[in-house]
Amino acid sequence: MADKIIPIGPYHPLQEEPEFFRLHVDGEKVVDIDIEIGYNHRAIEKISESKSYDQVTFLVERICGICSTSHPFAYTNAIDDLLGIEVPERALYIRTIIGELERIHSHLLWLGLAGHFLGYNTVWMWAWRYREPVLDIFERISGNRNHYAMFKPGGARRDLDEADFPWIKKTLKSLIPKFDMFKGAVIDDPVIRARTEGVGVLTKQDVYDYACVGPTARASGFVMDVRKDDPYAAYDKVEWKVITQQGGDVFAKAVVRILELYESVNIILQCLDKIPKGPIDINIKDMPAGEGIGRHEAPRGEVFHYIMSDGGNSPARHKVRAPSFVNIASNKKAVIGETISDATIILAAVDPCYCCTERMAVVDHKTGKKVFDGQDLVRLSQEKTEKLRRKYNR
Repeated sequence: MADKIIPIGPYHPLQEEPEFFRLHVDGEKVVDIDIEIGYNHRAIEKISESKSYDQVTFLVERICGICSTSHPFAYTNAIDDLLGIEVPERALYIRTIIGELERIHSHLLWLGLAGHFLGYNTVWMWAWRYREPVLDIFERISGNRNHYAMFKPGGARRDLDEADFPWIKKTLKSLIPKFDMFKGAVIDDPVIRARTEGVGVLTKQDVYDYACVGPTARASGFVMDVRKDDPYAAYDKVEWKVITQQGGDVFAKAVVRILELYESVNIILQCLDKIPKGPIDINIKDMPAGEGIGRHEAPRGEVFHYIMSDGGNSPARHKVRAPSFVNIASNKKAVIGETISDATIILAAVDPCYCCTERMAVVDHKTGKKVFDGQDLVRLSQEKTEKLRRKYNR
């Protein structure tokens, strides 16, 4: 056992899955990691049993603050499955547009944080600046910059104003040059590549062993995406491709997310062109007894919801599984053998559903004396970047 421990967590209670990582280090090298989850239980599934089916949509929207529409997407898919209904086609397009707008803002948010951890705060500011137009679109079509309340069982809660379509298209197309800039920054910058290539590698077998999903899996060569594998909403009505990489490292995960930005814009533009006229809701009156499952490819990976109905006004049982639950476990393989200065970006590479990462400390377990805090760990990461920048004369 190493003589020093880095405790990371537990995390902020507003997140779905607060985690605690205990890094065992020998000098600068991480030799083991303990992962503990479940530090805060908000009883979402139990609360669901006391809410009406429509109210549950708002409840699950608050499971995740960043991907706030991912859970309503999976939940309404589960209700649609339970009822065996066909949702109005216009509502399917609306759901798809909202889901892809969220993917763009989530990936840009992650890219900015990754830049911060690496010491590229300009990337952080740029990424979050160009995320703002996406939030402006959300505000225009839903009235909210987060928690959009656009979903409901049997359809969509609000229609889209087609008078906004030209502005939405123009705004999205204006982001393409910015994506090009980010792609060039990541792929062409030797310092970023040196900091991320070969770091935190997950092989294809590792992904299989840990049941990883989303960009974490696709970065290791797994061609898997619920939108393709089990099409729903309007994903089988437009043309797009699943983005994969082969490296399995932090670099590959970044590339997958950046390239997915282009695909999301492509999907939205097609939806805006193809969206049909018609109703957006079938106005469900009664819920029969039965079971339903719903899946959605959230920005982090597959979200899964299971609903059991006894014929009453509220779910008899409700089960939720978010992608972070499986992706976080893969750090057991990705972090061990790496340096402390790389641990932070590796833990962040799966885009885990937790915050307050500044709550870190390096403690000598023999004396109990704190050696480093969270800011020190970020500083170590940035100092390594600076050394490489000087090496490459960047």
